[in-house]
Amino acid sequence: MNCQELALQIQELQPEATTQDVARLCLLLSNNAQKLEMLGDRPKLKTAWQEVGLKLQAATDQHAAMTQELEELANSDPEKFSRDQIWVLIRAIKVQSQVLQMYVGHPLADV
Repeated sequence: MNCQELALQIQELQPEATTQDVARLCLLLSNNAQKLEMLGDRPKLKTAWQEVGLKLQAATDQHAAMTQELEELANSDPEKFSRDQIWVLIRAIKVQSQVLQMYVGHPLADV
C-alpha cells in the first residue's frame, strides 16, 4: 500500500475530510502501522484509525492543559520561578515531544 491508496481509503471512510486532514491521517496511520499492507484491510484500517484517534485526542487534551498552564506561567517573573513552575516547563516539553513523535514516527530522545 502506498500513500495514494491509503488516502483514497480515508476519503471513502470520511468523505468530508479536507485535503490537510487526509494527509495528516495518512502520516499518522502510516507511522503507527507496523506494516502498511495491513491498512489495506478495512477492519484493520478502522482499528488503526481508532487507535491513532485516541492517541491524538489524548495528546491534544494534554497540550491544551499545558497551554493554559504555560500562559499562566508567562505572566509571572522568570527570576522568581518556583520548583513547581519549572516542572510545568518540563512537562510542557514532554507533551510537545509526544505530539511531535506521533508525526515523525519514531521515538525522540527522553527530555
